[in-house]
Amino acid sequence: MSGPVYGGDEVNAVVLDLGSQQTKAGYAGEDTPKYVFPSSVGVVGGDSMDVDGGSGGKRTLYVGTHALSHRREGMEIVSPFQEGVISDWEAAEGLLEHALKQQMRLDTASHPVMLAEPSFNSREAREKAVELLFENYDCPAVFMAKNAVLSSFASGRQTSLVVDAGHERTVEQPLR
Repeated sequence: MSGPVYGGDEVNAVVLDLGSQQTKAGYAGEDTPKYVFPSSVGVVGGDSMDVDGGSGGKRTLYVGTHALSHRREGMEIVSPFQEGVISDWEAAEGLLEHALKQQMRLDTASHPVMLAEPSFNSREAREKAVELLFENYDCPAVFMAKNAVLSSFASGRQTSLVVDAGHERTVEQPLR
């Protein structure tokens, strides 16, 4: 059979959940995420981005537990989220880069991605996330699902009342 089969067992979809406290990454069908790391990002000055210690003049991002545990001159710890929604897309891209390329070591062109999103996510944020995954990571397919829906399905329910108590906000979401 030539090429990946997205609906079958030949290619595992990657599941990403960028939360305001933790980022979780793994494969569809597994019980727990393979990689969990803080969603905080260490930033050292500059205008443009370079992840994990690149060359001068750029905004250097340090992502992951190990990178954040070292003291660096002028480093500021920032969150890409504001009120539970991504507001710093450069830092969010650093989280994706760390999850997909450095932790999972994926060839993203051969893995479809399912991205969990908050129930109150805006249309603009959804479009930007999909654009980022298609253009920067060449993902063959992207599916976005609300966190509340995923929680309901994980417990084997089609209808439920989900109370999502997260790091920055608590949301009540009835699902029918």
